[in-house]
This record gives sequence, structure tokens and C-alpha cells, in this order.
Amino acid sequence: MNLPTLRQLQYLVAVIELRHFGKAAERCFVTQSTLSAGIQELETLLGAKLLERTKRKVIPTQLGLELLERSQQLLGVAAEMVDIAQSDGRPLSGRLRLGVIPTIGPFLLPRVLPGIRKRFSALKLYLLEDQTARLLERLATGDLDAAILALPYDIGNLESELFWEESFWVAFPENHRLSTGGSVTSKDLPADELMLLEEGHCFRDHVLTACRMQELGYSAAFQGTSLYTLIQMVAGGQGITFIPEMAIDSELIKQSNISFRPLSERGPHRQISLVWRPSFHRKQDLHLLAECMGEILTMTCAMRDKNKK
Repeated sequence: MNLPTLRQLQYLVAVIELRHFGKAAERCFVTQSTLSAGIQELETLLGAKLLERTKRKVIPTQLGLELLERSQQLLGVAAEMVDIAQSDGRPLSGRLRLGVIPTIGPFLLPRVLPGIRKRFSALKLYLLEDQTARLLERLATGDLDAAILALPYDIGNLESELFWEESFWVAFPENHRLSTGGSVTSKDLPADELMLLEEGHCFRDHVLTACRMQELGYSAAFQGTSLYTLIQMVAGGQGITFIPEMAIDSELIKQSNISFRPLSERGPHRQISLVWRPSFHRKQDLHLLAECMGEILTMTCAMRDKNKK
């Protein structure tokens, strides 16, 4: 019996996910003609059409959609075989596909990656930044091995390890009437100047929960797609916003004309955790990774506090 090859399944998954032959070929690092020929060979082998082709778009057939999930699972198993062989029993070695949310990635990764790479030189990290819901979907399908998320959030039956906790701060334009002083309560903040991330970002939900301001989420003066956008808006005197504590020492913040005050509502306001599937075979590596990131953050915060004295 002739069986589909992993390469053919990889082509099929790429075309269905991207709905475009050219983009799928780029993802698979082959020419479009090679990818198209591979799909046709797969259809001939199975004796059924998997894709409807038009000049403008590609539409998967019902059978194509049914085979998509199974193909993803088979490719995931094959990737795990490679990981096992490459790691050869060494801790944190070989490939690891790691997701991270946008309100963590720019502030966490520059701090921890140099130390991780120095300590585990055989580790090959593949990073993907996306919102929490989509990262969880990719975890479920096996596209990712683990993800760095902010909790609380409903992660279903996934497993997690907490490695950092932090509170939120309020960012003001330098000349704002509230720009100086100690901690500030959310009740003292002008609601008509508040700028938040758009819906879908868990940071937005965590902020509103911490401040007990859910009703203000619909009346924010501005809703942005990224913290970088909000920070630049604050620097331009357009309003105020919330930022995570780990962002305060980032290069972007240092270069912006903004002031900070800690939020007085009791924290920590979010928990930074590493999340993975219960069936993932390299759990020990993930525990080690979470421990390593926690140690690096603790060390960098201690150095920051020492330099302030």
C-alpha cells in the first residue's frame, strides 16, 4: 500500500492554512510548481480532490478539511521524533516552539534570552508572538510546544508553571497633573483620558479586573492594538494608560517622555506562566525553562534595585 509522505502532508496543511499556493510554497521553502505537484500526487494517491482551485483563491474540500487535523497531528509526532533524537537526553536542547503574548514578549525576551542561550547553547528556540486565544489554539493542534501567557485565564486542561508575578503601573505624560507622587488609585484616574488595548488582549482584561473598572472598557478614549502604540500616545500627551511592571526598564520606555506611578490596587495583578499540553513529552525541559526564566528575572530585578540605591 502506498502511503502519503510527510512532505505531501506538509504541503496540504500549508495550503489549507494559508489558502494560497504561493505563500504555502514560501513556508515550505519550495517552488510553487513543486508544491502544486506534491498536492496533485497526494490527490491521485487518495483518489479524491482535496482542494478546489480557482484563479483567485483556494478552497479546501470537506475531505481536505477532515484530513487537515490528522495531518497536523502526524506532522507533530514526526517533529517530536526529531526533537527526541536531537536532544539525545541533554536538558533543553534541540528544537522548542514557544509562543508568547505581545504584552510580555518585548519586555521579557530581551532579558531572559541571552542567559538561556548562554546556559543552553544546544537549544533552538522558534518564537511566535500572538494573542492568548490563538496561542492556545496552536498549542492544541501541536503547532507550538509551549507558550508564555499571563494568568488568570481559562487554559482548560493545559498544564502550567508560574515563574513570575507583577503589578501594573500607570503611565502619564511628563507634564500631566498626576504625573508625580507615589502610588495612585484607579478611582483618581480621569476616565476620559484612559487608553486601553483593544478587546482580545488579556492585559486589557487583567487591568480592568485589577481596577474594578469593567464598565470603563467600553468608554476608553482610545483602544490600541499594541502597548507600543499606547506608550507613544502617552508620550504625545494624548492620554494615560497602564503598563506592566517589567516594561518600565525597557528601552522604549527610557526613550519616551512619560512618567510612572504604581497602581495602588493590591497586587500582583497578573501571573506570568509557561503553559503546555499534558501529553507533551518534554515536561522536564519546560520546568527547567520556567525555573531559568524566573532566576534571570530575579537577578535582573535585584541588580536594578541595587543600582537605584
